[in-house]
Amino acid sequence: MESQTGKTALITGATSGIGLELARLFAQDGYNLVLVARQEDSLRRVATDFEQQYNIRATTIAKDLMETNAPEEIYQQTRQQGITVDVLVNNAGMGEYGKFATETDLQKELGIIQLNATSLVHLTKLYLKEMVTRNEGKILMLASVVSAIPNPLMAVYGATKSFIYSFAEALRNELKDTQITVTALMPGATATDFFNKAGAQNAKVTDSDLADPAKVAKDGYDALMQGKDKVVSGFKNKMQVAMSHVLPDTVVSEAMRNMMNEKGYEEEADEEHESLTPLAIGLGLATVVLAAGIFLTASYTNANWYEKRRYKEKLKSLTNALTPSLN
Repeated sequence: MESQTGKTALITGATSGIGLELARLFAQDGYNLVLVARQEDSLRRVATDFEQQYNIRATTIAKDLMETNAPEEIYQQTRQQGITVDVLVNNAGMGEYGKFATETDLQKELGIIQLNATSLVHLTKLYLKEMVTRNEGKILMLASVVSAIPNPLMAVYGATKSFIYSFAEALRNELKDTQITVTALMPGATATDFFNKAGAQNAKVTDSDLADPAKVAKDGYDALMQGKDKVVSGFKNKMQVAMSHVLPDTVVSEAMRNMMNEKGYEEEADEEHESLTPLAIGLGLATVVLAAGIFLTASYTNANWYEKRRYKEKLKSLTNALTPSLN
């Protein structure tokens, strides 16, 4: 079977959730696929389905990216088969729910760092070198809304997503004079098996309006193909990210903690914290952001040179946060 584009996309975590939907979008557009996940039987089912539906070639590589040697083995396998990876999709990721100090398992968290961050860096290093040699390629990084917002009760997961976002933005700058693009996809809570695997199935956030993984994947795919640096999927999530640029981290963290607490959990809190429900913040966010912009603009006029520099940075962050919200 021959690809319509002659190009190949490698997708990690490709058998479910956002990864599966991204693989489907590439297949629909005629890309050959390299599907990476842990279970060979699941990989083969997806590969066979896509080959039959879209007349493309799907190669499967069963590897656990929590293992330190997995990225090199994946790379060597594609080289041995003569596969050129034109698009790298670093999608695989996992979380662990609970208080870091007393409730979560250290070994699992170290594995999460290996999966979410270390293996992602390793795969990117290997395939990006080839892209630079060809001066062509695309990379999609699965970041998250929590790349910009502290994530209590999933502290390690949130930290890895912040790392991914920063890494993606830095690489994009380094590659600005090439034909290679790096795009960060930043979804919020999505209707996948993520919360079950993380042990967070009873978190309040799971009762919210979870995003459709197909819609998230389409947002990421479109942004990747357009060469954008990032995309926050969903209007509510765009506003959350905008909020993170103008409100104190303590306020944003408290709001996120409220969403991540278990259902039925009531924490003793002062009136200020009780008012920081996601709904209240969501309803008032547009006003807060607008007011913050007006305040910063007005303050800039009478500021000294140092304060003006700080205000310019805040205004820039606010503008960047609002731009995707208004598109």
